Amino acid sequence: MKSTLTVSAVQQPCDEDRQTNLDFSIAKIHEAAANNADLVVLPELHLGPYFCQSEDYNNYNLAQPIPGPTTEILSGVAKELGIVIVSTIFEKRAPGLYHNTAVVFDKDGSIAGKYRKMHIPDDPGFYEKYYFTPGDLGFKPIETSIGKLGVLVCWDQWYPEAARLMALAGAELLIYPTAIGWDPEDSPEEQQRQLDAWITIQRSHAVANGIPVISCNRIGFELAPNSTTGINFWGNSFIAGPQGDIITSANDSETKLLSCTIDKARAERVRQVWPFLRDRRIDEYGDLTRRFID
Repeated sequence: MKSTLTVSAVQQPCDEDRQTNLDFSIAKIHEAAANNADLVVLPELHLGPYFCQSEDYNNYNLAQPIPGPTTEILSGVAKELGIVIVSTIFEKRAPGLYHNTAVVFDKDGSIAGKYRKMHIPDDPGFYEKYYFTPGDLGFKPIETSIGKLGVLVCWDQWYPEAARLMALAGAELLIYPTAIGWDPEDSPEEQQRQLDAWITIQRSHAVANGIPVISCNRIGFELAPNSTTGINFWGNSFIAGPQGDIITSANDSETKLLSCTIDKARAERVRQVWPFLRDRRIDEYGDLTRRFID
């Protein structure tokens, strides 16, 4: 496998119809491939507006099987361009059983694997528990031609346990497709605190595990159905190195293809200098499996 990787993340608006959004994503994948990228990551649920702002059974019509129509298209793009693609899809597994699922396409067009979002939020404007069953595939890296990818999805990014388990299973990159934004009614100070926390927690996963992180968010204001409110998706996608160092980033509103080179050997050196895995007290961590210690 290559010792260095060129990786990309697509920060894009997702407020149009499925075909328009997919065409936009594919155009950015072509742009990444023209820059010799080995990997490109797309935002969470990039095929359409963030439908979880409301609970509406009609939205189940947006789901599709895996394999299915979109995976067939992206498989063809991956094979044509010789690039690894990470996409997330509203998966219809069976009637009444749906997941928020990341799919990884290898350079030969095959589906290398998938990850079903494990932590499902239920907050105002983020009513995901209505739609998504928690994942049942575990925290297992997906083996590809460019290495082992620790793919997690959005709300998963707040949990150090998820990042750690991916790292312990051999993940060489942590990847977070995301759809997160501000409530426009929050004060500018509160919005800044939320954004800072979001960036900090993901950079900390890079530091604690000694591996790079790719965080890919959408942009734009999306109005909630039958409402005057909505979510202003805050962008700020970034790629960080194994010490949490920001290699490349975007602001809160720009459409941008982020690209950089990742040196795998550097991550190994960082782990040697900061041997967090060596010094873990696994004999004393049993209580982590409890909900709360009374």
